[in-house]
Amino acid sequence: MLGPDKAIDLVEQDIIEIAPLAFMRGRTLSNAFIILDEAQNTTREQMKMFLTRIGFDSQAVITGDTTQVDLPLKNQSGLLQAGKILGNIDGIKFCTFSKEDVVRHPLVQKIIDAYERQ
Repeated sequence: MLGPDKAIDLVEQDIIEIAPLAFMRGRTLSNAFIILDEAQNTTREQMKMFLTRIGFDSQAVITGDTTQVDLPLKNQSGLLQAGKILGNIDGIKFCTFSKEDVVRHPLVQKIIDAYERQ
């Protein structure tokens, strides 16, 4: 892990860039390790736009909790759709966690259980 001072230094040197998803259009992210967090709240179009930014010598990690989608009901999560559309493409992997993987307070597993029973 990087300490806060080192992280700030790397951001100031443009080695680490933090950018909103809205600023990705038109870019190619080459020679990069790219993280898209909270991707459950992307639309189909946003997810496609993000995935098509990946350039040569790059890897992308996309995280999100598909049980916590905050999009309007008419929009399905771009993360859920990507799983259906891209699940069989060689070089793309999906990892799904369950309540057993929770590393928060022990009550969190019970809370998840209660919501899943609804």
